[in-house]
Amino acid sequence: MNVWKTNKKAAVWAVLALVLTAALLTGCGAPQAGPSYHCTVSISCASILEHMELCSEEKRELVPEDGWLLESVEVSFQEGQSAFDVLQQVCRENKLHLEFSTTPVYGSAYIEGIGNLYEFDCGAESGWMYAVNGWFPNYGCSQYALQDGDTVTWVYTCELGRDVGSGGWTEGE
Repeated sequence: MNVWKTNKKAAVWAVLALVLTAALLTGCGAPQAGPSYHCTVSISCASILEHMELCSEEKRELVPEDGWLLESVEVSFQEGQSAFDVLQQVCRENKLHLEFSTTPVYGSAYIEGIGNLYEFDCGAESGWMYAVNGWFPNYGCSQYALQDGDTVTWVYTCELGRDVGSGGWTEGE
């Protein structure tokens, strides 16, 4: 009789363990993604070509002859992803070095360098900016939620944006 009780308890525990394991595993699958959207992304440092005198010799070697670190590529993304999310994806897929910092006060990421070209490498007014559909947002890239069909252009500026079409910054902005 004791053998029967022991086997019965073991069987109950085994069944319970199997049920719990099955329940946990079904919840561990990949989340169902929403619809996939597409955008076009490019990364240009062409403005440096007109300001080479501001760059050190080691940085000049990093600038492609045509100024493109990455010509236009189509990228898939999910609803709610930001310009920053897609930049990370594109840099990872194309083996481009990306360095950024997060700014909790603004709740955003700041792009310090792409392709080993960093802010201030070509003067005090140089660094990375982004435009979406030709417009330069005045807030961080991780705050900009992309829409299907957007065109995102990352550009290196040597003149606070004046040389890449953003109009630049003025005192007090």
